[in-house]
Amino acid sequence: MPTPGFEHGGSDLWSSTLPLDHRGAPHFLQIVYKHCILKSKHTHGVVSLFDCSKLQTFNVDGPKHTAEELTDGVAMSQVLHQIAPKFFNETWMSKIKADIGSNWRLKVNNLKKIIKGVLDYYADELGQQIYDFHMPDITAIGEHTDLDEMGRLLQLILGCAVNCDNKQLYIQRIMALEEAVQHVVMAAIQELMTKEMPQASVKEADVNEQMKKMLDELNSAIEQKEDIAQKCHELDLQVAALQEEKASLLSEVDRLNERLMQADNLEDPSTPAGRRFQQLQTQVEQQQEELYRLESARDDLKIRVDIQEKELCELQQKNDSLGKLAEEARHMKDELDILRHTSDKVVKYEQSIETYKKKLEELSDLKGQLKILEEKNTAYMQTNMDLEEEVRKAQAYKSQLEMYKRQVQEYQIKAAEETKRADKAEFESKRHQEKLISIQKEKERLVEERDSLREMNEELQCSQPRQDSVFNDQDFEGSSDLALLALPPEIKERMLRLQHENKLLKLQRSSTTQEETELIQTQLEDTKARNSELESELRILNQKILTLEAHIEDLQESQANTPTTNSASGSEMRQTVTQLRAKIESLDLELNKKNRTIEELEIKLGDKKQTAKQLSVQLNIKEDEMKEMEERYRKYLDKARSVIKLLEQPQNSPSQVDITTLKSQLHEKDRLIEHLEKDHDKTKAIRDQEERLIVSAWYNLGMLVNRKAMDERLSNGAMGQSFLARQRQVHTRRNQSITSPHGVSCNKSQHI
Repeated sequence: MPTPGFEHGGSDLWSSTLPLDHRGAPHFLQIVYKHCILKSKHTHGVVSLFDCSKLQTFNVDGPKHTAEELTDGVAMSQVLHQIAPKFFNETWMSKIKADIGSNWRLKVNNLKKIIKGVLDYYADELGQQIYDFHMPDITAIGEHTDLDEMGRLLQLILGCAVNCDNKQLYIQRIMALEEAVQHVVMAAIQELMTKEMPQASVKEADVNEQMKKMLDELNSAIEQKEDIAQKCHELDLQVAALQEEKASLLSEVDRLNERLMQADNLEDPSTPAGRRFQQLQTQVEQQQEELYRLESARDDLKIRVDIQEKELCELQQKNDSLGKLAEEARHMKDELDILRHTSDKVVKYEQSIETYKKKLEELSDLKGQLKILEEKNTAYMQTNMDLEEEVRKAQAYKSQLEMYKRQVQEYQIKAAEETKRADKAEFESKRHQEKLISIQKEKERLVEERDSLREMNEELQCSQPRQDSVFNDQDFEGSSDLALLALPPEIKERMLRLQHENKLLKLQRSSTTQEETELIQTQLEDTKARNSELESELRILNQKILTLEAHIEDLQESQANTPTTNSASGSEMRQTVTQLRAKIESLDLELNKKNRTIEELEIKLGDKKQTAKQLSVQLNIKEDEMKEMEERYRKYLDKARSVIKLLEQPQNSPSQVDITTLKSQLHEKDRLIEHLEKDHDKTKAIRDQEERLIVSAWYNLGMLVNRKAMDERLSNGAMGQSFLARQRQVHTRRNQSITSPHGVSCNKSQHI
């Protein structure tokens, strides 16, 4: 039920005193403020004025346009929930019924719960009891919308706000209000604090002292606020003046810089003004050429006019005799024909102007299509050149690779046969020499036995430990040979390096096609080097086995001749033979693995060749597409040239701007083509260098194969050397084969 005088000046005062939560949307407590400001003469009206100004800072769901909408207590419960969310929790909020309409009994019930919650908050949380304070009549609020009683209820809510945990925030908001409102706020706080008595029976002097302290703080804060507001206003004025002066100075500097750049950079082609100056110079030269052509045409026309004038004079002299009337009639008829002809021309010109307008509209579309086609054309040209280079390289590499592969296979077969034959011959010669020595010793022994049987028995007794020592020496030599058969540190280092390179190659597998082929070639070379090392080790082990088998046969023969031979040495020799055979089998397995890796690498090379073929097919398709695009491009250029020629006619002089833009686009296109040609030359030089490096690598591989063949020939020729000397030669050749490829390739790359 609205109070009398509600509409009297309420909106103007509200708009001048209270801020809005949203632009043009007042808060739910604005209407209460309108009622209370008209009753500010009374004490309760003052309190309500403060409460409305204070509580408008809370965010409440839904706007409240009238005081009656506050009587349901929903908005007040939301404000209390924001002040103390732990005490006024969701359980307490659920007790407040919403959407109760105009039922004043439900409103009174909600307000009763709110007052009870506020008093419990004062008692439980703040430890205070309110005495001698006229409690609000909730029945008057709910049934009659009594603003005085509502102001008392809001004053209690204000006391909760200034005494809660976040009281500093709300005090700052109070200090941000207007001075008149702040005085009302202080009066309301003072009135409320006089009615509050703590449960612990705090003395009245302490309350008064606390109240005075708060009032002093509020007064000092108000004074500071006024001083700061005055200073801010003065500083705002100074800043505005300085900004205006700065803007004027910046505009003057920009204008002077622009004039300076235009004046200084006309001769510099790198600046926009210089480029524009050059374009204008070219246009001036073209216009001068056009002027010279027109002047020459004008001279020709003058000559023709003179000739026609002479003929006309002669005709006039002939026609003077026909009479003035006939001459005038003819003259009028000629003028009539001229006018008809000009009228026909006017119609044609209008039609041509309309067609030219349509063509100009189409020309803008053609320009966009032309740019797109030019970009596609450049991209296709680049891919075309790349694919041509890759196809050419693939064809060249294919023939060379097949030839080298056949040569390597032939060399490997020959080398294996020669090594087997050399090892067999060496073993046979060594075996025969040992047999000859043993036969000679046996002959001497038999001659000595023939002297006396006793001496023969003594010799047999002495020869028994000698044979044991001989066998022990042989065992020692075998063990030393077994120690030599262990992998040397160079080979172990090489194996670790190969494993590391394999990991790196796996990580770099996702790189480009060129890098993958180079990595595959390096891996193939490494596996071939490892294969050669394993073959050399296998050869050494075969020689060891042959020697041990010869020893075993000799021992078996000696056991057959002399049954007293030590059997322990034979068992040890058999163990060494079995160990060597196991090692040979492991080396054979490793050799097979390396061969399989070589085959896999060859399969990868075949896949790369297949991709090169596919790229060549794609290249052909792209060439066909490029031809079609070039034909379409020529057609578009012909259309553009025809349009430009039509636009260059004297009747269409206003279209010179389009002609200049097209010419500038042509110049930009020429510069782009030059830039692409330079990039193409750079890529071509890089590819040529890569081809030279690949050729040098193949050359180094051939040199290694030839060197290996020469070493094998030398080893076959050096059959008379000792076993240790031959082993030293094999070891040195192995080290050279490991170190030489890197050095040769580095020297070759430096030379290139």
